[in-house]
Amino acid sequence: MTVKNQKKYQSGVCFFTGVFVLGVAPLQVVAQVAEQAGKAVAAGMVSVGQASAAKGLYTRKGADTCLKCHDEDYKYPIYPVFYSKHGDRNDKRTPMSQLQCESCHGPGRAHATEPKAGFKRARIISFGAKSSISPAKQNNQCIQCHNNKGHLAWTGSAHETQNVLCVDCHTLHVRKDPVLDKIQQAKACYTCHKKQRAEFERNSAHPVRFDKMVCTQCHNPHGSFGDALLKTNTKNETCYTCHAEKRGPFLWTHAPVAEDCGTCHEHHGSMHRPLLKKRAPLLCQQCHTQAGHPSVAYTENGLASQTPNKFLLAKSCLNCHTQVHGSNHPSGVKLMR
Repeated sequence: MTVKNQKKYQSGVCFFTGVFVLGVAPLQVVAQVAEQAGKAVAAGMVSVGQASAAKGLYTRKGADTCLKCHDEDYKYPIYPVFYSKHGDRNDKRTPMSQLQCESCHGPGRAHATEPKAGFKRARIISFGAKSSISPAKQNNQCIQCHNNKGHLAWTGSAHETQNVLCVDCHTLHVRKDPVLDKIQQAKACYTCHKKQRAEFERNSAHPVRFDKMVCTQCHNPHGSFGDALLKTNTKNETCYTCHAEKRGPFLWTHAPVAEDCGTCHEHHGSMHRPLLKKRAPLLCQQCHTQAGHPSVAYTENGLASQTPNKFLLAKSCLNCHTQVHGSNHPSGVKLMR
């Protein structure tokens, strides 16, 4: 290898400069070189764009070679990928317009060649939990192209550190990825987030189960600089995206509203409307604990008399303090108007 090539490929993987003629070079040697190149691509040491350096390792006919075995009878459906965005040959950004199947799966010439007796078929980059390729290497194949602003925080994110694979959520060889579909997206999230699935089934919840919301309206699964992979910097900013009327500014502000919506509300679902952590007056009495009205603790005993306590009926505290999120009325210091 020349000094120029040694500088170009710091990975240390040896790319032979001699011309390999299939049937002349020993098949096992070709397989070894192909496997080395595949590992280099998977590790991110050699990009798909540098494939010309290993020309002899790629198939001559691309996807046509793969489809000889991976046809409509193959256990994993392949053909639908040609109807997806990845399979659009007219878009220069797609894998199919470049090295086709080998853009993602690495050099496949040795893999497509029937091995001699005693030798195993050369491996390519495969995806999924059962793959021998590490999660970081698998995901790197996707990140090579999907490196836009929506994925900038992937490195170090909760999903990345937990070794979540791109293919754990995304399905590639289909016409339309189910996780991008409004109706089916939540099913992919529920595979791991079972607690949140239960919360969405509660009496008062955001309408995810009615297909009127999706998880990605609030969360960025590819990483975020906010808490809980939120798309905004704070919980309140996320809530204000829909609940703009609660943003203010107010002349008289209710402190918990400005600090954190989660002080009073559950984010996914609750047994108390509207998404409250506790029903009033119990919720209010967590903070308002001084003796005397309006903060004396009320119990169910107040309902036994002939004149039931108004602070326990209907909206309880909200019977009087109607502007609980804040008020702009000059006399609204008690959030009553």
